Amino acid sequence: MKRVAIVGCGGSGKSYVARELGRRLDAPVTHLDAVYYDDDWNELPKDTFAQLQRDLVATPNWVIDGNYNSTLQIRLEACDTVVFMDTPTWTCLWGVLSRQLRHGHGQNKDNGIYNRIHLGVLRYVLSYRRTMRPRVLAKIDEHARSHAQVVMLTSRRQARRWLSETAAG
Repeated sequence: MKRVAIVGCGGSGKSYVARELGRRLDAPVTHLDAVYYDDDWNELPKDTFAQLQRDLVATPNWVIDGNYNSTLQIRLEACDTVVFMDTPTWTCLWGVLSRQLRHGHGQNKDNGIYNRIHLGVLRYVLSYRRTMRPRVLAKIDEHARSHAQVVMLTSRRQARRWLSETAAG
């Protein structure tokens, strides 16, 4: 495991798994929210965002967390491992809300925490399993399944167990 793409719904635990996995693999961690948004929540132009990801995946080892379906193919084609955080909707919703309670509104590029809850975020989390999940799984099948290990984590407990096993093995 040298090049890991972590995907899943907001609030599923992607950033936590990325930080822990990066520490255990001694690999640089990139939280795509930190790349995509500036300090005033302005979005990076799509072409620039895609090129930055191409540059990131050209390095020998990395852990990248974030969905960004429009550029997911870049990461999937370059990774050797995909971690799909396939947690239930209620877990993701609790993850988004509890992160807001713990960390407040704002950004922390060091730990990948980006909090900005609004109706669009809640709609995204509530509809993820129905709308985005099938698209993400299709992209994983098309662009990664032939060359990468695919790890499906369906709970936070399972994620912690997998991280422990990864560290041990």
